[in-house]
Amino acid sequence: MLRYAAVDVGSNAVRLLIADISKQDGEYKYKKNTLIRVPLRLGDDAFLDKHISEKKTGDLIKTMQAFKHLMDVYHVSEYLACATSAMREASNGLDIVQQIQEQANLKLEIIEGQREANIIYANHIEADLDDSKTYLYIDVGGGSTELSVFVKGVPEASRSFNIGTIRMLDNQDKEETWDEMREWVKEHTKQYKHLAAIGTGGNINKLFRMSEEKEGAPMSLQKLNALYNKLTSYSLKERINVLGLNTDRADVIIPACEIYLTLMKWTGIKQIYVPKVGMADGIIKLLIEEKLD
Repeated sequence: MLRYAAVDVGSNAVRLLIADISKQDGEYKYKKNTLIRVPLRLGDDAFLDKHISEKKTGDLIKTMQAFKHLMDVYHVSEYLACATSAMREASNGLDIVQQIQEQANLKLEIIEGQREANIIYANHIEADLDDSKTYLYIDVGGGSTELSVFVKGVPEASRSFNIGTIRMLDNQDKEETWDEMREWVKEHTKQYKHLAAIGTGGNINKLFRMSEEKEGAPMSLQKLNALYNKLTSYSLKERINVLGLNTDRADVIIPACEIYLTLMKWTGIKQIYVPKVGMADGIIKLLIEEKLD
């Protein structure tokens, strides 16, 4: 059995996805075997202090050691490990990469926003959707939001903005970045009618599950707005105890909701499709494309 692994070192959580690769009808497919998520919140250090603390560095190294052991036990033949926004901004990011190489024997790559967007789009979600529509692809992370405009299944424009859930919770999102994002979105979507959104990331997945929509069906702006109002009517404690949200999801889900709602309102988009994929899935797809196709 061919096994690949993806490591996604995000600003909120760190993930390991181990996938089984098989060939069906001449095409390579993957099946998720194991997914582990560790909420390290590297963004808290990176966005406030521009430096990842010794404690968080230690936790990250231990996590990478554990991931490497699991990859060995599962006999993973290829892996790609990527770090995004928090590590991009930490002044000691490269030093941490070096320590991970030495102590966990794992090669971690700090990637630029554009490469992050390309990896997320390696999922080719647009292939399953209506070709006649134009889509605004929105991926919301802890430190950045990746946007892309798909016209007839082809990405016409894409850009990464330093607006993310952890950044907003820490009040490190800048008004000019919001203005820039608004300008960019207006500029690249104004000529299209019948726009729909595609949303990826842990928060929109959770919101979609809470909406109880049928899988594959889009979630309406109205429903997302109603969920937002419901969530904000509860305190953080109640979101954990009453709504049953994980502690590391209960706070970030609100700013995530705000980002999706804002983008949909700016563009007049009424529906958002939520495929259950993210950065880690994109990495697996990329590995298949690079190694097998």
